[in-house]
Amino acid sequence: MRLCVAGAYGAFGLKHLDAIANIEGVTVTSVMGPTKSKIEALANERGIGHAGTTLEECISRDDVDAVILSTPTQMHADQAIACMDAGKHVLIEIPMADSLEDSERVVAKQKETGLTCMAGQVRRFNPSHQWIKNKIDAGELKVQQMDVQTYFFRRSNTNAKGEPRSWTDHLLWHHACHTVDLFQYQTGGKVEQAFGLQGPAHPELGIAMDMSIGMKAKDGAICTLSLSFNNDGPLGTFFRYICDNGTYIARYDDLYDGYDKKVDLSGVAVSDNGIELIDREFISAVREDRKPNGCVTDVIQAMETLDQIERSFL
Repeated sequence: MRLCVAGAYGAFGLKHLDAIANIEGVTVTSVMGPTKSKIEALANERGIGHAGTTLEECISRDDVDAVILSTPTQMHADQAIACMDAGKHVLIEIPMADSLEDSERVVAKQKETGLTCMAGQVRRFNPSHQWIKNKIDAGELKVQQMDVQTYFFRRSNTNAKGEPRSWTDHLLWHHACHTVDLFQYQTGGKVEQAFGLQGPAHPELGIAMDMSIGMKAKDGAICTLSLSFNNDGPLGTFFRYICDNGTYIARYDDLYDGYDKKVDLSGVAVSDNGIELIDREFISAVREDRKPNGCVTDVIQAMETLDQIERSFL
């Protein structure tokens, strides 16, 4: 299987390249990035045969079967549709789009083409959250409350590597998307109630720098999500699962109980890297001609909830 990674020299493009290197039978034949010198240097460093500065150039190639989009959020919908129009399967880094309308366009194109189109909802794949999901499915745990904190110190337009960014990130459509999808995934369906509060907009970036979201699932479980770009301290997202049979804290791919004792996650998955597990699922779904976990037709429920939350701001 031959892949193109678009946005390859960005923070998450590099994570995908590293992950793919651990998967047998897969070759990255093309990489895309807007700066010619940078993308060619990356291709030379990684031994990749083709480097392009436009997605159109890459998806027109016969040696590309599928594409991983690690490009700016605002480009995701149009680029995913272009990939499918070119007959390429596509994995879209979270989020699939930054509006419900654009998300619906992506879903419509997937249904029209029948190609694999997967949203990169990495929290479904982190071993920490997989362990919780397995316990829920086995009837050993029931989530009563999720308390989630998503914190960054990002008062300027920089990416995860601390480099200047050409586009503006968003607490709701990107960072809250992780938790909204995960909460619905762990509780088994679309939430029945959702609302949000947001703080003042940044004078230059034009986005809210602080946000609070509340949700209630059909089974009665609740979720409280706090997000900030103003937090001067440890960055990242931390999930506290308060369950009927224990409390668990997920920190990316690691899991701890309520007393901060680490939970053994060996055997949960073939890797302890959530990005690699997403890529493995995408590649397997294409090879097996099946619906992936994280298909856009399922993730659209999270986008509908995000739209509901955004409308509650008004």
